[in-house]
Amino acid sequence: MSDFLPFALPDIGEEEIAEVLDSLRSGWLTTGPKTKRFEQEFAAFIGGNVEAVAVNSATAGLHLALEAIGIGPGDEVITTTHTFTSTAEVVRYLGADPVLVDIDPLTLNIDPAAVERAITPRTRAIIPVHFSGLSCDMDSIFALARKHGLKVVEDAAHALPATCHGKLIGSLNSDATVYSFYATKTITTGEGGMVVTASPEIAARCRTMRLHGISRDAFDRYTSKKPAWFYEVVAPGFKYNMTDIAASIGLHQIKKAWQFQARRQEMAQYYDKALERLPVLLPPKAPAGDTHAWHLYVLRLEPSAKVKRDHFIELMAERGIGCSVHFIPLHLHPYWRDRYALKPEDFPCAQEIYGRSVSLPLFTKMTEADQQKVIDAVRGILT
Repeated sequence: MSDFLPFALPDIGEEEIAEVLDSLRSGWLTTGPKTKRFEQEFAAFIGGNVEAVAVNSATAGLHLALEAIGIGPGDEVITTTHTFTSTAEVVRYLGADPVLVDIDPLTLNIDPAAVERAITPRTRAIIPVHFSGLSCDMDSIFALARKHGLKVVEDAAHALPATCHGKLIGSLNSDATVYSFYATKTITTGEGGMVVTASPEIAARCRTMRLHGISRDAFDRYTSKKPAWFYEVVAPGFKYNMTDIAASIGLHQIKKAWQFQARRQEMAQYYDKALERLPVLLPPKAPAGDTHAWHLYVLRLEPSAKVKRDHFIELMAERGIGCSVHFIPLHLHPYWRDRYALKPEDFPCAQEIYGRSVSLPLFTKMTEADQQKVIDAVRGILT
């Protein structure tokens, strides 16, 4: 339909387009000067004396971060079932086992009490996922990590720019934080991601492993004014580098991060006001003084609602509106279910919330008329 409102669209301006064209004309298309600039500007945005390592996806970033902290065969890494599969699959890349736990029904984030119950002698790390852009209870996560000698790698795919106790996610005390710049995220490079860490050792290992385990940065080799052809492979690395074309987009997107967040928050508040009297639970809010990134706006239909979630999505599509579901819990997917003998009753909160949750369109290019179209459709279906 020509008037169909999609679930999400990127917000790309003329600045990004001009920067990409400049890269194309420069002759430097892969990892080069603009990737380095993007890393520097992203690290400055986060603050806290961190380093930033640009990669081609958040999945790659999580893999690199876990490899850098030493996760390997026989280890266990605790994360939530209420996430996309990449959060857990990277653990399997390293021969380790993800241990899935339930979520807090109020925040929809990983439940620290469930994390503590899941800790065994094999546990090496925790991956909290900041669902929809709301910070996890990081005080409790860090307390558990200290108590049991565990590493913490934050999955911040939804969490730019979100804060915890007034500090940006990425500048806390975790070993590494990983962001996504996929096309639907709060800022985008089309495909891409970033590993942020205050550890020079972790940053150095990620840089080496993102490009075949080569001991020298390829950008330095190809821009050196003196013969610089020699390099050494020090580990069996990966092919995870970001291109300058992608970084060209990111250079301007990061400048707009707070502007984008303000618009998303404004839209979320408008949804709240317009939908509060319907048979729905509205999304959880950030604590006073903190910032929600509002990557997603997730409604939960009450049991008293006239329609079930799946039918609701079909009716919204009939009205020309795209919705989504975040997430189909990992314990329901055949691979995770069968490999680890997972049952829905092991995750009562995630299971119950999954059956009632629907993500409404929320992106900065939406007009007031677009948002009103969504509101009118939701009201028409539920009243």
